[in-house]
Amino acid sequence: MLQNALLLSSSSSSSGGGLMMIIYLVIIVVFFYFFFIRPQRKEQKEKDTMLSSLEVGDSVLTTAGFYGIVIDITDDTVIVEFGNNKNCRIPMQKSAIVQIEKPQDPEREQSLPGAEGFCSLLSCFVSYFFRMTKGTIPIS
Repeated sequence: MLQNALLLSSSSSSSGGGLMMIIYLVIIVVFFYFFFIRPQRKEQKEKDTMLSSLEVGDSVLTTAGFYGIVIDITDDTVIVEFGNNKNCRIPMQKSAIVQIEKPQDPEREQSLPGAEGFCSLLSCFVSYFFRMTKGTIPIS
């Protein structure tokens, strides 16, 4: 009778241990999903939307670190022109593009306050300062 009681108690504890193992396994799977799989899918989705917005004339950065301008686009390849030399055109896969910069509209560039306004203000201030000091800079 004592042996039957020991067998029953050991079998009930092993089933409780099995339940805890399943709970630990579920926790590990959830951890891997939220910290590894989900961010990778999100990053891949962002890259796919970036590459789908690629157009001719866009400035791109490649995985090798080269900047170029897109000349032609096919399904999975692009032809990129590098540097000022118009004869340096290299076909590459779309997946080799890391960053895309769209060309800005000239109307928008004129409406935004740029460095020209600041530089002209600075040069005006410097010329006024030199007129006031009559070309000599006081040294203290």
